[in-house]
Amino acid sequence: MKPSRAPAPASSIHTRPSHFELLVSAAVLAIALIVRLIPASRLFLNPDEALHYLLASQSSLRQAWAAALTNAHPPLLILLLYFWRSFGHSELWLRLPSVLAGTAACWFVYLWLRAVAGRAAALLGLLLFSFSPSLILLSAEVRQYAILLFFMAACLYLSERALRDNSPAVVALFSVSLWGALLTHYSALIFALTMGVYLLIRLYPYRSRPALFAAWAAGQIVALTIAVYFLTTHIPRLRETGMVRADLESYLRKAVFHPGDRNPVEFLASQTLRVFTYVFSHGLIGALMLLAFLWGLALLARNRFSRSSEPESEDASDPSSRSFLLLLVLPFLISWAVALAGFYPLGATRHDAFLAPFLVAASAIGVAGLTRDYRWIKLLVVVFLLVICNFFPAPPPPIRPADQSRQWMAKATHYLHSSSPAGSILLTDYESGLLLGYYFCGHGVVQVFPPLQPLSRADCGNHTVLSTSFQEWKFAADTFPEELARATQEITAGPSIGQSVNPNKEIWLFYAGWINDSAPAMKKRLAILGCASPQQFGANILICRLTPSASASNAINKKPPSQEGGLSEEGK
Repeated sequence: MKPSRAPAPASSIHTRPSHFELLVSAAVLAIALIVRLIPASRLFLNPDEALHYLLASQSSLRQAWAAALTNAHPPLLILLLYFWRSFGHSELWLRLPSVLAGTAACWFVYLWLRAVAGRAAALLGLLLFSFSPSLILLSAEVRQYAILLFFMAACLYLSERALRDNSPAVVALFSVSLWGALLTHYSALIFALTMGVYLLIRLYPYRSRPALFAAWAAGQIVALTIAVYFLTTHIPRLRETGMVRADLESYLRKAVFHPGDRNPVEFLASQTLRVFTYVFSHGLIGALMLLAFLWGLALLARNRFSRSSEPESEDASDPSSRSFLLLLVLPFLISWAVALAGFYPLGATRHDAFLAPFLVAASAIGVAGLTRDYRWIKLLVVVFLLVICNFFPAPPPPIRPADQSRQWMAKATHYLHSSSPAGSILLTDYESGLLLGYYFCGHGVVQVFPPLQPLSRADCGNHTVLSTSFQEWKFAADTFPEELARATQEITAGPSIGQSVNPNKEIWLFYAGWINDSAPAMKKRLAILGCASPQQFGANILICRLTPSASASNAINKKPPSQEGGLSEEGK
């Protein structure tokens, strides 16, 4: 029996939008671009961004590929940066691909929703996707997520375009976008499975459009090949290094299910709410959007989502309410399964940004379906909520924008240049070393390729950098005396790169990145070690002068301040 279909909007792919509609959507898109450019130009790089730049800064494309495979993501971003850095390496320039991709993703989400859900839901979805605080931030960082969302949004729109136009050429574009997503981030595996199931349903009966089905199947074979290649080569290598387990057992521990810790239903309910809280950067507004999301799904399940306020057009290629419901729900169902199995996180983490197009779509449908009237009032309410969550985030971001100002980093590096004499030792953990290399040394100073040493040396002009491996991502106050003692032994053991070292020379601690949670305890520990007044630049950069002596090893036995070790919530 042919499933019942919701009325198709006249404003489909084949219908040109009005001049007013174009003006409004273009204005929203222009503002979306501006609000991404502002943080991209004002904020210093976070450690993950500096890591991606370091991995791309290799002497050859082959080396860049090898460096990319030491990271927990597919290699496309690193390879893109390898070529992109040839034209500049300022923060804004490095972030520009994400800015452009994140803005283009907003447009594709709008086109997709306009085709399948109508003008009202499309405009609401454009607002929600363009001005989600988390999506703005991800689009202003040297990360994979904005590029991933661009490929995903393109896939969603192009799949509908291909079905309506019966176009193998558009299917080819869809396939290229899907391959791009798979080469960008491993969460695209969930997206690829979702789209595979959805299009199998939409293309049935397959003999009715053999050329379209053949083109889609060919693209799926390539996508499956890409997935199998990385699942059998890269991911096992990451597991051998312990990187995957370290992440899932540290800052992502709450986002995967641990039998015996919580009830599975409670886990899924609370972590799904945390996904909405993350996307909208506000607990209350995230909860309201979750309710709108559920209402939108209910309307689709009951075939009650009405677009009758718009002129109807009959189009057999329009998705039924039930098939569209499946598209919106399936990514969450798969995410629930892999989170319960302990394979992938679910919660308030950027790793679940791939769910944003689906939750935004259902939320927009839910808001649009509340009533046929008061369209502009609903738009104004959504705008008001977006203003609240952007200017009053709750909880706040891991690094507050005021603390991540480029001016703080400029002041910190100037202080280090002017205060540390030639021959000084710069001691950093891994995340701090990433920033030190980019901003102070002008080149990478942390280890990239195995075998990794617990403490490595690198030349930095007239200084020598001692930095930990990625397993010691961030210094902890209770174990820092041991790290200082190890650094003292390393200094005594031999000369630094390119110069001799006096064992009595100063050690300068450079501690930066996601340190706002650990800085108070670290400052107490540093006071015990002889640095009573460390220089702090904002809440996320700390510089302290130390002198290697027996006091470092003696301090190991003193009771440390309470401090959790390991990675931060936004750490590696």
